[in-house]
Amino acid sequence: MIPSIPQPRAFRVTYAAYVALFFVYLMAPLAVAAAFAFNDSMFPSLPWNGFTLDWFVGDAEPRLGVFHDGALTESIGISAFVAFWVTVLAVGVGLSNAFLFERQTFPFRNLLYMLMLAPLVVPGVILGISILVFSNSIINGIDNAVGVEIDALRPGLALVVLGQFAFITTITTLVISARLRKFDLSLEEAALNLGATRMVAVWTVTIPYLKPALIGAGIVAFLMSFENFNTTLMLVGSDAPLTITMYDRLREGSTPALNAVSLMLMVVSGALALLSVFVQRNRGGR
Repeated sequence: MIPSIPQPRAFRVTYAAYVALFFVYLMAPLAVAAAFAFNDSMFPSLPWNGFTLDWFVGDAEPRLGVFHDGALTESIGISAFVAFWVTVLAVGVGLSNAFLFERQTFPFRNLLYMLMLAPLVVPGVILGISILVFSNSIINGIDNAVGVEIDALRPGLALVVLGQFAFITTITTLVISARLRKFDLSLEEAALNLGATRMVAVWTVTIPYLKPALIGAGIVAFLMSFENFNTTLMLVGSDAPLTITMYDRLREGSTPALNAVSLMLMVVSGALALLSVFVQRNRGGR
């Protein structure tokens, strides 16, 4: 709908109702999951039996809360560890990719750009299986050739980091490239005319301009890594991140403790999203 074009009142009311229903559809499951985190019941379902904080702070079975559940807290730490390294790698390589595709011209540039986008359209399960098969082929080939086995490429956290990095880097590249595309090259040229080297000009002029995009890309990378399931499931070893631990718990039988974890993730994700919006808006005009 174009605001500058007058629309019939019935159309505007219908459009507003559609938007409202769309957001209700998105938020209702989250609200229900959050509510059951406080339900005084052994099962995350109706009826409502009263308010309780046991699923957060309970210290004994069968009402063991999140903060006293060693397996859940350990899995949160593992997910944060994986997400940290995925974020560092994805933002660093994404920044390099942005300069490569926005500043350089070379043969097969468009083909390479399409290959960079390919992980976005490949299902996570297929991507995980492909990485697992590829790593096993490398390990077996080296083992057969020189008798050395590289355990780091076996299913485990290192392979999870590499698997998530393979597609999250595409997202960070697009976010940073969008910002770099708007940069005025004359600012770098001015720094060069004042005696700065190319690296100094980029570090002191371009990188500060890209700071909002770098922060936004980092937040997106961290959240995507933390909540990833499909690719992680194919590559995980004995140290299970949060999504895998929650999946295993759901197969055994859900408790409101998982709703409590979900509520915590909603709060943290919302706070990081608001931080990203604030950074973009606060520095967008600079």
